[in-house]
Amino acid sequence: MKVTVVGAGAVGASCAEYIAIKNFASEVVLLDIKEGYAEGKAMDLMQCASLNGFDTKITGTTNDYSKTANSDVCVITSGIPRKPGMTREELIGINAGIVKTVASNLIQHSPDTILIVVSNPMDTMTYLAHKATGLPKHKIIGMGGALDSARFKYRLAEALEAPISDVDGMVIGGHSDTGMVPLTRLATRNSVPVSAFLSEERLNQVKEDTKVGGATLTKLLGTSAWYAPGAAVSSMVQAIGCDQKKMFPCSVMLDGEYGLKDICIGVPAIIGKNGVEKIVEIELSNDEKEQIKNSAEGVQGTNALLDV
Repeated sequence: MKVTVVGAGAVGASCAEYIAIKNFASEVVLLDIKEGYAEGKAMDLMQCASLNGFDTKITGTTNDYSKTANSDVCVITSGIPRKPGMTREELIGINAGIVKTVASNLIQHSPDTILIVVSNPMDTMTYLAHKATGLPKHKIIGMGGALDSARFKYRLAEALEAPISDVDGMVIGGHSDTGMVPLTRLATRNSVPVSAFLSEERLNQVKEDTKVGGATLTKLLGTSAWYAPGAAVSSMVQAIGCDQKKMFPCSVMLDGEYGLKDICIGVPAIIGKNGVEKIVEIELSNDEKEQIKNSAEGVQGTNALLDV
């Protein structure tokens, strides 16, 4: 399996590292526009191979898309990162141009690839990738929900004072501070609803902490996070490469599901060798339906700023 990661910054490099360590891909290509940067990151990562016990070949290239040819999966992390105080939506003007160019170049050399979009605002950039490439809708996936759900489970485990392996939970909706819908009603600890352990007030705090998970890290770090985003992407790539049929909440193009059309937004989907193999429609409460409707309106407002 060949994987291309565009953008050799912190998120892209973490993604490449986790894919290599999991040892399911034969090759990972890192591409960046900064001269020598991807080559340096690739060399550094390859010098970890004997220490971390992986055989995946990692190579770097400066803006040479011919090196990405015949990639099974391409990951787009390129774009400017979010700065403190900046919303994901404020990134749209700059990142839309970058993502459109990158996606078109990737498809030129790997017409059968599956795209995973990480660049922010992620739901809108995923929608843009659909419009720019014309790929079948099952071949373009936005990563956001997988990351948001990992942050949700972290906050749940923290509140429960439980090992995170005990905890399961999911976030749907838009990948933004106001758009996320953490499904506290359905979250469990070893199949027991978390409401059996936590008060409504504490669960609401978990929900709010999850929604500002990215902004919290941006404030602490001075830039966007990278370890968890890289891990989220690598898990999705592995699900495709190993045909795991694994369910992730992720941003996919909807055509009537959840009452929504012509929008990419986070919902649970089965991910396997064909990309999005099935969109899973779960029964939502009236309050959750209202939340995802409001989230979709926010995403559509951002989409309206695109020149497509």
